[in-house]
Amino acid sequence: MPFRSLEEFWPFYMNQHSKPSTRRWHFFGTLTAILFLISAVFLRWWFVFFAPLSGYGLAWYSHFFVEGNIPATYGHPFWSLICDLKMFVLMLTGQMDKEMKRLGKRPVLQVF
Repeated sequence: MPFRSLEEFWPFYMNQHSKPSTRRWHFFGTLTAILFLISAVFLRWWFVFFAPLSGYGLAWYSHFFVEGNIPATYGHPFWSLICDLKMFVLMLTGQMDKEMKRLGKRPVLQVF
């Protein structure tokens, strides 16, 4: 499915991240990737190699074993990265639930 803008892709991306635990795995993956990038700048340059491994590894785990779908990164790597960062900021600022409601997504009840 071709997307021409972030505004078109965002609802699709959020549909692929409907479970709160999927979003939490993404948040933790993005956070660790950012920390590895910072470590690469200030400590050891080779930490940069761990950034995509941790970020994508944790996010993809959540798609395969929590959400039960294929990561949007496979078909739309650029849009997915931008949306992942947007989702990270929304979660960091406590605005994710509001955004899910705006998109018309009801919370999915989960045990974990």
